[in-house]
Amino acid sequence: MQLQLPEPGLDAQMASRSLQSLIANDIRHHSGWIPFSRFMELALYAPGLGYYSGGAAKLGKDGDFTTAPEITPLFGQTLAGVIADLIGKTTPQIMEFGAGTGKLARDILMELSKMGVPVHRYSIVELSGELRARQQETLRGFPQVTWLDSFPTVFSGIVIGNEVLDAMPVHLVTKTAQGWRERGIGLSPKGFVYRDHPCDATLLAQIPNPDALPEGYLTEVHPIAVGFMRTLAQMLTAGFDFTGYGGAALLIDYGFPAREYYLPQRSEGTLMCHYRHHAHADPFYLPGLQDITAHVDFTAMAQAAVEAGLDVLTYTSQASFLIDAGIGELLSRVSPSDQLRYLPRANEVQKLTSPAEMGELFKVLAIGTKVELPERFARGDRSHRL
Repeated sequence: MQLQLPEPGLDAQMASRSLQSLIANDIRHHSGWIPFSRFMELALYAPGLGYYSGGAAKLGKDGDFTTAPEITPLFGQTLAGVIADLIGKTTPQIMEFGAGTGKLARDILMELSKMGVPVHRYSIVELSGELRARQQETLRGFPQVTWLDSFPTVFSGIVIGNEVLDAMPVHLVTKTAQGWRERGIGLSPKGFVYRDHPCDATLLAQIPNPDALPEGYLTEVHPIAVGFMRTLAQMLTAGFDFTGYGGAALLIDYGFPAREYYLPQRSEGTLMCHYRHHAHADPFYLPGLQDITAHVDFTAMAQAAVEAGLDVLTYTSQASFLIDAGIGELLSRVSPSDQLRYLPRANEVQKLTSPAEMGELFKVLAIGTKVELPERFARGDRSHRL
């Protein structure tokens, strides 16, 4: 079926064609087949051409999707309250992965400043040149902000990752009459095509009971995100060994625990593409000009962190986390009688917390070492579902 999506400009089309040629050459170099994770890696991160490493606008009304910090400053202000509690148990440092336009960092830093909580360094790990430039513009008045190209080996403090895990390349696996196969990418005269290859047994380790799933079942597995979690855990553990101070990470994303992720009825997986605020399921459409994401398997993420030495501090819905963190109290700073200011804020909180909007689909996984969340977060905890 032909997708009916907005037509990109000529320069964007040419950039996408260049990326398609690069991917095609990579497929030829690897004997005519690459795993889907490699295709997704190149489509998103190929230097100068990938979606996140190229120059196209990603976020807001002129981009392809909108994140919670773009909806309202209340999101960052609420997280700041949680960070203030945690920073007292570690060091005054924050690290954010994939900081978008920089609005989340700005909202957090401004709120912490109002609270009298000093932040000595706010490090941003950002792969997108376009987004890094926007962040530098947004955060010009904050001299404690620095940019990094990769993980440091040692860190004590608070780590934030809002909609980071979903953009990490995934492998596709499918159950056929001959057993499980890995779905990768090949070439045809018309372009990219799916081709199945023998499946490495280690790819099935995330799926709770793969033999029970029906023939034709297609899903994603997340070894790259699992590797990220292990590296994150090693960084925080090394931070404690070096400084004597622990650390914590707050990871906010859409996804499920494994028992819900790999339900029989979720037979087509969760892969989704975003282009100009249109969502669709064709990753071959204009590579480099659209986002490609998959929902997060939070059980696999938590297990990787725990196996590498961290504790699960909480796993809960975004709605529960924000409410327990005090977003309602922040909303009450504006009087309901001031309808011009109050009603838009109330609508923004509704979007973040409503089960019909972002409140239930988005989850929060907090992990750490030698720190604990305040007791109020225990009431919404769902760690037993992981």
